[in-house]
Amino acid sequence: MPVLVTLDPTHPDRVDAELARQLVDLPTRETARAALLNGGVVLVANVEDGIVACDALAPEHVELLLDRAADVAPRLGAYGALFIGAGSAEVLGDYGAGPNHVLPTAGTARSKGGLSVYTFLRVRTWLRIDDQTAARPLVEDAAWFGRVEGLEAHARSAERRLD
Repeated sequence: MPVLVTLDPTHPDRVDAELARQLVDLPTRETARAALLNGGVVLVANVEDGIVACDALAPEHVELLLDRAADVAPRLGAYGALFIGAGSAEVLGDYGAGPNHVLPTAGTARSKGGLSVYTFLRVRTWLRIDDQTAARPLVEDAAWFGRVEGLEAHARSAERRLD
């Protein structure tokens, strides 16, 4: 779903004109036209609103084309792949420069990243508490939460650690 997020109210008309020009002889114009029908424009008042809009969309790709793009980039949080500045076209990421071409779609970038070595790692967590005195607030909180959730056995298990 192609979406243009822009600060400039004249930008959508200029983009539409350029798309019309390019679609004339594009071999995949019918596919492109169908994709464009699913897209749209988000006109924002300022960069802050643009960041909010982009994060709400959580798109597969974000091409960040604005002054000080490198300063804005770290403030974006929900995207599959980010392309910073006019020289960093999305196609370069897909076909040669990385990050990669396997990215989250349909807003799943809110909770998932692109395919990477981390996708294949098994995360293991562990807990070790040796100082029961220092852990007392944690134990008391866990007992409280256990009871709030209706899990009395959990609460009692936590409280056994107070001995």
